[in-house]
Amino acid sequence: MKKAEIGLIGLAVMGENLVMNMESKGFSVAVYNRSIDKVESFVNGRGKGKAITGCKSLTELVNILERPRKIMLMIRAGEAVDQMLEQLVPLLEAGDIVIDGGNSYFKDTVRREQELKAKGLFYIGTGVSGGEDGALNGPCLMPGGSREAWNAVEPVFTAVSAKVDGDTPCCAWIGESGAGHFVKMVHNGIEYGDMQLICEAYQLMRDGLGLDNEEIYEIFARWNETELDSYLMEISRDIVNFRNEQGEVVLEKILDVAGQKGTGKWTIEASLEESVPLTLISEAVFARCLAAMKQERVRAAKAYEKEYGRISEKKEEFVEAVRKGLYASKIVSYAQGYALMRGAAEHYGWELDYGNIALIWRGGCIIRSTFLGRIKEAYDRDPKLPNLILDPYFKEAVSDCLTSWRRVVSGAVVSGIPLPAMSAALSWFDSYTSERLPANLLQAQRDYFGAHTYERVDCPRGEVFHTNWTGHSGTTSAGTYSI
Repeated sequence: MKKAEIGLIGLAVMGENLVMNMESKGFSVAVYNRSIDKVESFVNGRGKGKAITGCKSLTELVNILERPRKIMLMIRAGEAVDQMLEQLVPLLEAGDIVIDGGNSYFKDTVRREQELKAKGLFYIGTGVSGGEDGALNGPCLMPGGSREAWNAVEPVFTAVSAKVDGDTPCCAWIGESGAGHFVKMVHNGIEYGDMQLICEAYQLMRDGLGLDNEEIYEIFARWNETELDSYLMEISRDIVNFRNEQGEVVLEKILDVAGQKGTGKWTIEASLEESVPLTLISEAVFARCLAAMKQERVRAAKAYEKEYGRISEKKEEFVEAVRKGLYASKIVSYAQGYALMRGAAEHYGWELDYGNIALIWRGGCIIRSTFLGRIKEAYDRDPKLPNLILDPYFKEAVSDCLTSWRRVVSGAVVSGIPLPAMSAALSWFDSYTSERLPANLLQAQRDYFGAHTYERVDCPRGEVFHTNWTGHSGTTSAGTYSI
């Protein structure tokens, strides 16, 4: 029997579609799923007559693959991956390659790569974005881990990935260890931010201006022809006025309770570890947590009855202000995400190509947009750019939006409309662009109750002092001063 070029484990929606994609690009694929009936239904259904071989066991899968074996896991992240590796690894030989295409936590990928390397095996942790449609027609792929194995899998990855500008693949080597899954995690965090910002713009126009779904559809359609042109804006446009067979707007039938899978939480945890303020993305995650508290919100709404105050500004002018506020906030979302990648790269010793990351995000993935081309240009101008808003293009863009941004946030506050992400973005901007913050008082407070010491504006950085604030606390200070 002819050997298959690549194997895939996990025939859920993403796995199935990725197999169909691989086969359509000329690769022979062997597939396995823990539930064998899933394998049979797939190879006798969508995969019938194609270069797809169903396997009833891991042993059969391993034996049918050409060497070095390339096996991709498309299974639930977490313990399920470790359990699969426990079964799979003893069947493999030195030089074989395992690819984890799930949404695995990057530290798990770091650990697994080291464990398999000790056994002579290669492990690639690959972020895959684009949902089921992307998996079938071209996803964005973010591989990292064992650099030595990249040449063996690159032809497959490049072929199945999305393409932009004709034939530029939305796939590139990200970096060593867990870099691929880290960048995918940040991608998802930015996705949380983008989605929440669009939702806030929708609520502003619905509750603040009293616009109906058809009017918001038209506005989103216009916005999608501006700097906000993106996949998420496009689908939001289609969603807001989508009607069922009865002519009812489906969006109005959906309960306002949001779900999440955990990558947003991981992004926040990573930001705390790297001391990078990810305020907008954090608020986007917490907004989902608040949305999930439906029963409590209903009770609280009855306790504090209110009507959203209508925004008195002219409709067209305020809609344009909302667009600018959304755009400025979107820039901050990416600025924070890129700052987190920069912090992690320094921490873990990764050499991330920030412009290239923006390039591969331009197609296939959920946050794909024309806006990403501007980020690529920014890092082409300055690969060591400390923050995106310091790039000349984005400096001009934010400056142009700033007055409108403030109008929108202040108008929402007065009207009682929550804007957790957009207002957090503005507060971050104001803090980041302030030469002097009230942290001098904060540090004095710490020194007062904990003798944590402080630096002085008239002395060299690194020289610390302690004040006997009460007159009876003595001169002993804490042993460390950490910023």
